[in-house]
Amino acid sequence: MNIETLMKELQLDTRLDVKDIPDIDLYMDQVIQLFEKKFSPAKRNEEEKVLTKTMINNYAKGKLFFPIKNKKYSRDHIMLISMIYQMKGALSIHDVKQTLEPLNNKIVNEEIDLLSLYMSYLTLFDQNLELFKHDVHQHIEEAHSEAAKIGDKEEAYLVKLLLVTTFTELSNFYRKAAEKLVDDLMEEAPKGKKE
Repeated sequence: MNIETLMKELQLDTRLDVKDIPDIDLYMDQVIQLFEKKFSPAKRNEEEKVLTKTMINNYAKGKLFFPIKNKKYSRDHIMLISMIYQMKGALSIHDVKQTLEPLNNKIVNEEIDLLSLYMSYLTLFDQNLELFKHDVHQHIEEAHSEAAKIGDKEEAYLVKLLLVTTFTELSNFYRKAAEKLVDDLMEEAPKGKKE
């Protein structure tokens, strides 16, 4: 298994960069087109939807981002939707809302520059991707080593099986850590702000 081929197929470096976000407010269909254009290569299959009207409406109704004006989405909304898009793969919508609620309040009260935060988010995204590539290479080597010990004729299958279990375990570890941080955020929320 070639790490470079795997990384290329996964298209993990697909993200919504600041330069991809227009300076003008967008209607919902334009937001969907933007995300579809950017994230389509990373879809698992053709049937998978990157972003739909229903998803955006559910995010709005669930108050995952602050209210829009004149049926248009600002750059701040698009940055938040990008973060939601990444978080919803591992967290429940409720957990995403709890995580973003204080940020939305800061945006509305003009207490934070979301662009600066988003740039930090993208910096960490890049660093995490490099760490992931390094770690995957190590996991592949370890899976080959363990599969060789078993002595089965179908070593390639065993390597993939061990990698699937490794990746799901790591995913669960990170998801549980994220959920714990969400719980901590909820506990730290001022009284009357919890749901």
